[in-house]
Amino acid sequence: MNIRKARVEDAAAIANITNPIIRDTLVTFTTDERDVSSIAVDIERRGAAFLVAEQGNDVVGFATYGPFRSGPGYARSCEHSVQLSPNARGQGTGRALMVALEQVARAADVHVLVAGISSANPGAVAFHASLGFVQVGRMPEVGWKWGQWLDLILMQKILAPQSSVAPDTGETPR
Repeated sequence: MNIRKARVEDAAAIANITNPIIRDTLVTFTTDERDVSSIAVDIERRGAAFLVAEQGNDVVGFATYGPFRSGPGYARSCEHSVQLSPNARGQGTGRALMVALEQVARAADVHVLVAGISSANPGAVAFHASLGFVQVGRMPEVGWKWGQWLDLILMQKILAPQSSVAPDTGETPR
C-alpha cells in the first residue's frame, strides 16, 4: 500500500468510493452524491491536505481535512474525513491514511482535528478512539436520513501541545 497526495486524475476513483457510502449507508447525513468535477476542485484546493491510499494502481481510500468552522479564530481547527473502499477495510489502510494526514496537518500548523461521526457508525467511533481521538460531544437528532433522526458524535484530537504563540488570525493583541 502506498499513501500519497491526491491528484486531479484520482477524482473518479474517489467518487467511486464516496458515492456508494453516500447512497447506501447512514455513515454520512448527506444524500447528494459527489460528481467528479467537484472532487477535482477539492483536490486542487486542498493540496497536501488530500491524501489517497493505493494498492497497486488502484485508489482504495482517501483522507482529507478542511475548515472546521469559518472565521479566523477557528483557523487552526480542521474537520477531516476518511473513507475506504470495501476491499480496503480492516487492513490498516484507514490507520495509515490518518497517520499520514496527521503529519500533513501538523506541518500545516493545524492544532486540532475534529471528526463528526454518525451515531449509525460505531466502528468509526472505535477507530478514532484507537487513534487517540476523544469524544467531546454528542448532538442528538441533528441528522436526518432515510426517515430517521441520527445523532452526531464529535471527537477531536489535539495534535500539538498548547503553544504560547497565538496563531496568525489577524486578531489585535490586548
